[in-house]
Amino acid sequence: MLRRLYDWVIDLSERPSATWALAGVSFAESSFFPVPPDIMLVPMCVARPERAWWYAFVCTIASVLGGLLGYAIGALLYDSVGLFLIQLYGYGEKVDAFTAAYNQYGHWIILLKGLTPIPFKVVTITSGFAHYSLFWFIVLSIITRGLRFFLVAGLLYWIGPSARDFIEKRLGLVTAIFAALVIGGFVAALYLA
Repeated sequence: MLRRLYDWVIDLSERPSATWALAGVSFAESSFFPVPPDIMLVPMCVARPERAWWYAFVCTIASVLGGLLGYAIGALLYDSVGLFLIQLYGYGEKVDAFTAAYNQYGHWIILLKGLTPIPFKVVTITSGFAHYSLFWFIVLSIITRGLRFFLVAGLLYWIGPSARDFIEKRLGLVTAIFAALVIGGFVAALYLA
């Protein structure tokens, strides 16, 4: 099953709709969807390294736009949708501490958590709930998400075909490491918030 999913994403990267699918996942991940765009970004960059920079750009813009939706959920709909999403991911008790931290460390919270596997949607929704400066939220989101996605794309671009060989020969190991990072991100967000 894992091989079929990987092959599907590799095949998808050849289609005109690939960029739109990547943008959709990046947008949704920043506001409500639990799966990070790396699940598509990595195989797409491996399949078409010459487009890696474009894919990173698309991920960045879509992620920031999705972050604005998350911000709006936190600012306008926190009592209904925002609280539901925060509790769904198990961070309900941590929101007050997280919001208080914005008063002192808001810039650093966005920059650091945007680079890590910690779910960015938690940052976006809480930023809106805390009424963090929308201007600084956008600027810092562009920096942190851009850095994250361009780092992944750059790594895969420079490693080139050997990255594809490594991933294809060790797909189970790569998937396990990726899953551990995502789960670790959720756990870290739970304890660090």
